[in-house]
Amino acid sequence: MNARVLVIGAGGLGCPAAFAVAAAGVTRIGVVDDDRVDASNLHRQFLHGAGDVGELKVVSLARALARRFPGLRVETHAQRFDSASAGALTAGYDVVVDGTDNFAAKFLANDAAVLAGKPLVHGAAVALHGQLLTVPAGGRPCYRCLFEELPPPGVGPSCAEAGVLGPVPGVIGALQGSEAARLALGKTPAFTGRLFQYDSAGMTVRVVPFQPNPLCGVCGPAPRIRVLAASNYPAERCFV
Repeated sequence: MNARVLVIGAGGLGCPAAFAVAAAGVTRIGVVDDDRVDASNLHRQFLHGAGDVGELKVVSLARALARRFPGLRVETHAQRFDSASAGALTAGYDVVVDGTDNFAAKFLANDAAVLAGKPLVHGAAVALHGQLLTVPAGGRPCYRCLFEELPPPGVGPSCAEAGVLGPVPGVIGALQGSEAARLALGKTPAFTGRLFQYDSAGMTVRVVPFQPNPLCGVCGPAPRIRVLAASNYPAERCFV
């Protein structure tokens, strides 16, 4: 497959997503992350090992994938995914996978992909729960159609506060990789307009359908978001 896939985040979601995309036959993957491997990451970020602690995550991930898939080309972007970089990064790839770890970055990933006309596979994991949805090129519907606005600070526990069970991001990330591979092949994705929710406590899943939001700020008929203004995506940090 000649499609180029961008994975935002080389952590708990990015590791299984990148692996699944490479295993499906995609030969060009971009990975963006400015973080370094920490010992506390290892229970959920299987492409990194104890010997990689202190290494840039994008470098460690690229090295691990190269050992398994010799024909794979991994483009590493050791930088923040922020309002200044998001537009150019998403525009340079055919499919975008959201492996970020906070609300602000997820809204940014969605908005950047919609404005660039690229499909996005969203994923999230915290504590015992995970979720997934796929945004088609141009949205309609998109992540913002469902969640509308960035929640105020303090709403819901952060990943750092709640933690995350190691296998949960593995499940969600693998499904993200599967969706990205379907998009790379030109096939219809499974989770467009469908929010997939996973609860590892009861080993249950739930799929919630949703429709395009006529008031959506980025893909609605009268969008108010036309550029990626830094004020719309305040910096947040937590671990996944």
